Amino acid sequence: MRFHSSKDHAIHLAFPVAVLFVFAASALMVLILSAHVYSTQTVRATENYQTSTPLAYLTEKVRQNDVADSISIEELSGISCLALRGSSDDISYTTYLYTYDGWLRELLVRDGTKVSPETGKKIIEASDFSIEELSNELYRLTITDTSGEIHTRILSERSRS
Repeated sequence: MRFHSSKDHAIHLAFPVAVLFVFAASALMVLILSAHVYSTQTVRATENYQTSTPLAYLTEKVRQNDVADSISIEELSGISCLALRGSSDDISYTTYLYTYDGWLRELLVRDGTKVSPETGKKIIEASDFSIEELSNELYRLTITDTSGEIHTRILSERSRS
């Protein structure tokens, strides 16, 4: 019978332990890097949502209601808002888009109905919204998000062209 020396046993034990250590360290590094990438992407997605969603929503509303003389700037209980007029089955209605109590809101009402700004449906958090008519068919929409960043989009009425 042959016996192995103790040096031979130490190498047989040390090599798998070293490989296991390298594997564990590599897995930990990948996990740490993945967590960093995930958190960075989450922050970017949130910023993109807060930036583009309100303006995309407002743009789409204007495009949906782009009929001659249907877009105007009005006041609703002292709040400046975008008013989009329309009718369906001989019933005239107005959609108001404005900010109130930290939210961009939308309120759809039949013409002649008394309304208050708090009854509007909350769309997305925003601290301010303004609309300015630059020319006869050109509007500047400006929205301020909850972090104080100001985002602007210029739209034209296509129905007047």
